[in-house]
Amino acid sequence: MAPMFAPLRERNYRLWAAADLVSTAGTWMQVLGLNWLILSDTGSAATMGLVVMLQALPVLVLGTWGGALADRLPARPLLIASQAVRALLALALVAHGGHALIFAVALASGVISSFEGPALGRFGSALVPPSALGSALALGSVLSSAGRIGGMALGGVLVGITGPAVLFVINAVSYLAVIGALAAMRLSELRDLPVAAAGERGVLSGLRYIARQPIVLIVLALSFVLGSLGRNYQVSMASMVAGPLHGGSGAYGLLSTVFAVGAVLGGLLLAGTGKSTLRVLLGTGVTISLLQLGAGLAPNVTSFAALILPIAAGAVVFDTVVSTRIQLDTREEMRGRVLAAVGIVSSLSGMVGAPAVGWLCDTVGPRGALLLGGAITTVAAVAGAVAIARVQGRKVHLPHPENLHLPHLPHLPHLQHLPHSEPRLAAEQMA
Repeated sequence: MAPMFAPLRERNYRLWAAADLVSTAGTWMQVLGLNWLILSDTGSAATMGLVVMLQALPVLVLGTWGGALADRLPARPLLIASQAVRALLALALVAHGGHALIFAVALASGVISSFEGPALGRFGSALVPPSALGSALALGSVLSSAGRIGGMALGGVLVGITGPAVLFVINAVSYLAVIGALAAMRLSELRDLPVAAAGERGVLSGLRYIARQPIVLIVLALSFVLGSLGRNYQVSMASMVAGPLHGGSGAYGLLSTVFAVGAVLGGLLLAGTGKSTLRVLLGTGVTISLLQLGAGLAPNVTSFAALILPIAAGAVVFDTVVSTRIQLDTREEMRGRVLAAVGIVSSLSGMVGAPAVGWLCDTVGPRGALLLGGAITTVAAVAGAVAIARVQGRKVHLPHPENLHLPHLPHLPHLQHLPHSEPRLAAEQMA
């Protein structure tokens, strides 16, 4: 069986993947419905930003404790309980008790994510053998992207017909698919993961362990820099369309669709090759940073879309390889705490990056924001390669972009010098 389909040999993984597709679609339907509800009531994008912040803050505060618990407790019962509570929170939104209720639900969702995220990652690695973990994570990215596309498309149709309340009910029901899949799994087929010794089960033990892993620290630093200044394309795309590209809502919708398609292609590419190495990580980081520089120079919507496609594919490759290397290159009994660190970095990069990119767009313009961000992330990716090479005692040798086998793009004569290459259950989680 090809590397892409190797995880599908496992019955438990097949159950999990199918449930995740349904649940992710429900999640994005709720996101759309909630945004619609907030904007129709207040017309304030700042209120939407506050909701996002309330969801991210608990992960920063409680993530380390969530990771420690994930390394101590069995993941399956914890996940069943978290899915049930999420279903109740979705139903609570149906009542629409005002902003206080929405804020409370957002904060509660963030608290759940603090404990659920590390447990999901640890549980996911028990579904497949280590040799199939990279492909399983890549397939998970494909499913998440497909669920997002389907959920947003169906939600966009329903919200105008039924209103947002129905979307919240659908999301609540979608959690039942995950609970059912967890209940139907064969426990005998789950891979046993080691548990830390009694003296190594705390938060401080996890932090000390991470501090002694220089490559993990370098990868997390790269993830933060590229995640904050090399992502947040919802901000920069909107600014480019409204500004120098002179597009409308249709152009923004087109770019959003292209980005989603690129994400699916990136997941399929990585799942098919199974190459989740540090060389691919660093090569992809450099490549998408260079492509971001090209995006800042794109003269029209078509050329911008042609660059957004491999950038999105590369972003998924980069994030998935980060998650794979973090899991495979660390001790399994520390996995929950290491994954908690990944979640904290991801939340922090979103909280810092989105306002920073928005400020840059307002200050130096959308093109300047992309060029400055691309320059910083390029330097960071090269510096990361040098640092990892020194830790490993090797010479720096990034893979040629052609070896990444990323999707070919339409010919862009003015950008010939640029190489053509390039998460509710995010890329760092299973399926």
